[in-house]
Amino acid sequence: MLSVKNIETWYDLIRALHGISFEIKEGAIVALLGSNGAGKSTTLKTIMRLLDDDQPEKGTIEFMGRRIDRLDTEEIVRMGISYVPEGREVFPELTVMENILMGAYTRRDRKGVQEDIETVFGHFPILKQRAGQQAGHLSGGEQQMLAIGRALMSRPKLLMLDEPSLGLSPLLTREIFSIIRDINERGVTILLVEQNVNMALKYSTFAYLMENGRIVRADKPEVLREDEDVKEFYLGVATEQSVKGYKRYRRKVRFR
Repeated sequence: MLSVKNIETWYDLIRALHGISFEIKEGAIVALLGSNGAGKSTTLKTIMRLLDDDQPEKGTIEFMGRRIDRLDTEEIVRMGISYVPEGREVFPELTVMENILMGAYTRRDRKGVQEDIETVFGHFPILKQRAGQQAGHLSGGEQQMLAIGRALMSRPKLLMLDEPSLGLSPLLTREIFSIIRDINERGVTILLVEQNVNMALKYSTFAYLMENGRIVRADKPEVLREDEDVKEFYLGVATEQSVKGYKRYRRKVRFR
């Protein structure tokens, strides 16, 4: 469905992406993982053409067999890619319903739009209760639901989510991920940027690890979960190797 080949993205004189390549198969939930500053959000913004007009500076991006790396963002949305940015970015002065309708701005099929509003309310019943309320008065979790619901209104084939669990409680995080899986089961492919690596690996079907603007590892979640480095650096698990290293360090400190 999506093919990213050797793209380089720059912020002024700083190269943020160093020729990264990856693919997403239709129907998958693909996680893009890494620490802060690894280039995850920049990757999504590059795909959506939300940076300078000349970015990516190098490489190609294809969606459903067509190059999109020089198209306008609106055209990319029309082709079937929706993006939920980090921090939700709802329109705070507009009502919940007005925010939802903003997601359908490229559409002219009124009947289909109404059907999709009901689908969004099916995913997020709380939004139906809050339909006439200003979005700025919603809780963080409700705003995240609204941002996802708004993105669904364009009927995407590929939904890209940037840190959907950011700032949410563990209970709301589980609820959001359950809804993401439900959306995927209804036929929407998912590209997920997420720092909660445990949750991302639990719900994804494939994952890429990024460091310093490069893809450094790609594998199935069950394989990455058993990797010693992933356990230690991403999952916060004390591995046998790290425990031995810590014990050696303690012995050295004790006898100084």
